[in-house]
Amino acid sequence: MSLWPLYTGTNEPHDGIEKLPAPPPWRAFGGGPVLPTPAEDADASAASPDRRHRARTYLATDRTVQLVNAALYLRRPLLVTGPPGSGKSSLAYAVARELRLGPVLRWNITSRTTLQDGLYQYDPLSRLYAAKRAAAEELPSDGELQDHLRLGPLGTALLPYSRPRALLIDEIDKSDPDLPNDLLNVLEEGQYEIPVLVRGARHTPTAQVMIDGTDTRVPVEGGRVRCHAFPFVVLTSNGEREFAPAFLRRCVRLELHQPRDEHLEQIVRAHLGEPDEYARGLIAHFLERGTAGELATDQLLNAIYLTGAAELDAVSRDELAEQLMPYLSRSGDEADGLF
Repeated sequence: MSLWPLYTGTNEPHDGIEKLPAPPPWRAFGGGPVLPTPAEDADASAASPDRRHRARTYLATDRTVQLVNAALYLRRPLLVTGPPGSGKSSLAYAVARELRLGPVLRWNITSRTTLQDGLYQYDPLSRLYAAKRAAAEELPSDGELQDHLRLGPLGTALLPYSRPRALLIDEIDKSDPDLPNDLLNVLEEGQYEIPVLVRGARHTPTAQVMIDGTDTRVPVEGGRVRCHAFPFVVLTSNGEREFAPAFLRRCVRLELHQPRDEHLEQIVRAHLGEPDEYARGLIAHFLERGTAGELATDQLLNAIYLTGAAELDAVSRDELAEQLMPYLSRSGDEADGLF
């Protein structure tokens, strides 16, 4: 495994990202002026307790480790496909925690999401109102462009940080059909423009712009942003649609499956400790039922945690476990009964 010295899948924080070799000649960006990457790791970020916990307990397969490192080496986005609950989103937090990439930048995709939503948000009306109010009160103008503009998650990730930032583009398959194609040029070139800042560059050559998730401001020169270290980009998909070949060829592709057998037991152990006899029975039945329909690992974790914590008789525990693990989709006509 000496070829892959960066992400190991152990989730133990380390500075392996410092060993990242130079990019391929066709993926060298060199934007500037270089900004310091936020020093805190994912545990110190504003991430929810659930995300911090999943980052600490994520168990990666050897194939996952290999393809994560391939994406890091090649400076390419990682397209992660798999059913709900297979750990697609958690992977981004686990990698960011282990490699100390700072807080994960998260962009949640809907059918109405546009490329500009991810790059920046500009509110011209608030700027106009601020300028009118300042004129009426004979105050210095509060209509500066930079005070009414904030970079989005994608726009922040592409700033010229000294080390890669981690960006999660969640559920890209739920987007408008044009969004993956719109992303192609930005992710290929590692840069973008903010037209309103480009137009104002003669008067304000360097704008101090707020970034995603905080009120921190960074300099943007001439309205143009170009990355220095290409971010670690994870795009997740539930496999609900096909992507164009032009999009797919620019990504490293990883397909996740629901964990089975010993891997599933290891996940339960990482989250809840050593499973008791009843929990082992739930694991076995979960695996058996998985052949007839789609289930998610967190359903099993919920069932084991609650049936272990509640004071119930055997019949009630079984009924509760059944209600906590309904099929997400069905592949056969088997009854929903757990026992």
